[in-house]
Amino acid sequence: MKNKTTTLKVSNLCKTYGRIKASDNLSFQTNNGEIIALLGPNGAGKSTLMNMIAGYLAPTSGNIAVLGQDIAKNPLFAKESIGFLPEGSPLYPDINVKMFLRYMAELRGVSRERVDEVIKIANIQDIVDQRIETLSKGYQRRVGFAQSILSNPPLLLLDEPTDGLDPNQKDYIRKLIVQMAQNKTILISTHLLEEAETISTRIILLDKGKIKADGALADILKKAGTDNLADAFRRLTSQKEF
Repeated sequence: MKNKTTTLKVSNLCKTYGRIKASDNLSFQTNNGEIIALLGPNGAGKSTLMNMIAGYLAPTSGNIAVLGQDIAKNPLFAKESIGFLPEGSPLYPDINVKMFLRYMAELRGVSRERVDEVIKIANIQDIVDQRIETLSKGYQRRVGFAQSILSNPPLLLLDEPTDGLDPNQKDYIRKLIVQMAQNKTILISTHLLEEAETISTRIILLDKGKIKADGALADILKKAGTDNLADAFRRLTSQKEF
């Protein structure tokens, strides 16, 4: 059995905007081999948490450590260790896919051979010569996904990774995530309960910036007293049945 490596440790993490607490004293840690689904209603703090882990957003208080290194003290190490697909796939619209990926690879010190490998992994060979602005939302999402895995990072943050994908594309990316998780930690923010059920090994349920539940699917269902994740979601968050 592989030794577990702690890839991420979040300690007493808070992010406030005036009186609003986007993250309210969050603490958890992750190990390699885990696929963790971040679930929660709109405004629960999922994207805020991911942006703080990635170093794009400074916490109000608390600490984040990646592979034992405090990201506030060693931000470059953290960024080298993380792959991030943010919400909305921010890309350069006026260049083609291959140029974009080669540019991102240069920034990360990644070889052109790895770019070609990632293009195949993400299954985007057919559109590498197209300008990004001409691509469908689904293809743009896949290009963003390809960018996030360029450096084969030990910690991968995916914010709504299958947003805009058709059913076949969703299935492909989900299988790819499961395969990649053998040697890394993957943290996924999603609104799709089916996605959390089928590919995650662990669920962290957020509501109003707080962790309401953390564990395997069976643990979440047991805590909520139901055998249905949709019911558990409603019971453990502020959502009410109509």
